[in-house]
Amino acid sequence: MDKNFKVRVSVGLAMFIVALIALYTFDGVPFKIIFALFAFVSAIELFSFFKRKSTFFNMILAVLEILFLIWGTIYVAHINTDHFWYIILGVPGYDIFAYLFGKAFGGKIFKKSRPFPHISKNKTWEGTILGLIMAIGLVAIKISVGGDFATDWIYLLCGPLALIGDLYESFLKRRFNVKDSNEILIKNKFFEKLELIVGGSEGHGGFLDRIDSTAFACTILLIVSSLL
Repeated sequence: MDKNFKVRVSVGLAMFIVALIALYTFDGVPFKIIFALFAFVSAIELFSFFKRKSTFFNMILAVLEILFLIWGTIYVAHINTDHFWYIILGVPGYDIFAYLFGKAFGGKIFKKSRPFPHISKNKTWEGTILGLIMAIGLVAIKISVGGDFATDWIYLLCGPLALIGDLYESFLKRRFNVKDSNEILIKNKFFEKLELIVGGSEGHGGFLDRIDSTAFACTILLIVSSLL
């Protein structure tokens, strides 16, 4: 088990515990504030990208990502705790299982196991497919146990939306020639200490890399729910 994986697991568990406490205190207001702060720092990370390849097309892509952060935050601000569990199961659920299954089975089922080689070369067919199955399955179980399929079916989209959101950020970083979202900011002493909150100093991304999928998924859920 490499150091990077250990840091991912330990930071992920710590953030999950903090998120749960924040979600179940004062009607979830602390959680919403934390998410908004994550989105704000993520936007700062995005603006730092402009020190690289700030072409017009790249700027449009970055502005769209900022809109995802804003709309995602708006959705989180209005959602109730029970419904947010769908997002937890669907979005981080996909990310976690896609990563674990990719590590365990990547290349063992499909010989050419790189579905997005030009965007995210580390993703595998095994991890992607099994991650989606797990995410959709977990949300479906949650709906069957205490939800209403007539209104909650849209949360079945969380897994696929998490994948698309992650790919969008990966594409954005490639356009700007940035490996991790905090790659530029972390050179600043203040942000270096701030990024430690999400384990960013260990070379696996900053705040944006933690909420990109959630922000995108919540944006689409906001749009879909407003149309229904």
